[in-house]
Amino acid sequence: MATPLTLRTRRREDGTVLLTATGELDLSNIEAFSKAIAAAVNDQKDDVARLTVDLSAVEYLDSGAINTLFEHAERIRRIVANPILMPVLTISGLTSVATVEAAEEN
Repeated sequence: MATPLTLRTRRREDGTVLLTATGELDLSNIEAFSKAIAAAVNDQKDDVARLTVDLSAVEYLDSGAINTLFEHAERIRRIVANPILMPVLTISGLTSVATVEAAEEN
């Protein structure tokens, strides 16, 4: 059974918009993820990429989630990913078009 997806968006004091995802990103919830990214991108006050997408609590994502990240890569400042996702994000080529960092392991 898939882990439900939780999405939370907030603006930091420095103006950065932070979108935090928790759970799994797959076909069942990719529309919600896509809408959350689009809303966060639209919440930016200028053309400077100020969106950080925090995927440190995501243990699974499918190609739909990767495609969504590609669609918005030019407006994403950085992606912080669960270390187990780094191989698939690298192989997909996302690390070539966006700043993708592995989250620190606790």
